[in-house]
Amino acid sequence: MSRPRLLAFPASARKDSFNRMLLKGMVSGADAAGASVTLIEPHDYPLPIYDGDLEAGQGLPAPAAALQSLFAEHDGLLLASPEYNGFFTPLLKNTLDWLSRPLPDGSGRPGTVHVRGKPVGIASASPGALGGIRSLQHTRLYLSNLGFIVVPEQVGVPNAAKVFDAAGRLTDERLAKAVEGVGAAVAGLAARLTSR
Repeated sequence: MSRPRLLAFPASARKDSFNRMLLKGMVSGADAAGASVTLIEPHDYPLPIYDGDLEAGQGLPAPAAALQSLFAEHDGLLLASPEYNGFFTPLLKNTLDWLSRPLPDGSGRPGTVHVRGKPVGIASASPGALGGIRSLQHTRLYLSNLGFIVVPEQVGVPNAAKVFDAAGRLTDERLAKAVEGVGAAVAGLAARLTSR
């Protein structure tokens, strides 16, 4: 099987986000399973709030076009998102709303060219007792609507302020293995799909 190329996206603008730490575990699992992983830094791709009039008048913003190219060149996605009032973050929604638009030359159906049929793994860390599990349901549905294949494995990490060490690693070995398992699942599915 070929070595799959995955993107990793922390759907939080905070530099010290718990979900940025959580994503490291997913990346570790994917790497151990044979994948090559590229981290997407949200600050490197600043996007306005999606606006159809802006798109019609000025075209696709350059950061959105760059993200489309990145997604087209990769085989899957690792995603860690905080929970905001029971849902995933506005940063995630806005980024994927722009990503789902047609290519800059106008070709391609929205949501199909860059992501359709590509595996994605999801996880969430939250200071609360539920570990972002409510938001993961919505994240799964949204990604499926866009055409991603969301792997069954997912992890919600509760009490996030207490479960990471100073280096940003999970202190609970069982939980750490589960997070790595999400990354490994995406890597495995991506390898099988790209070897067809």
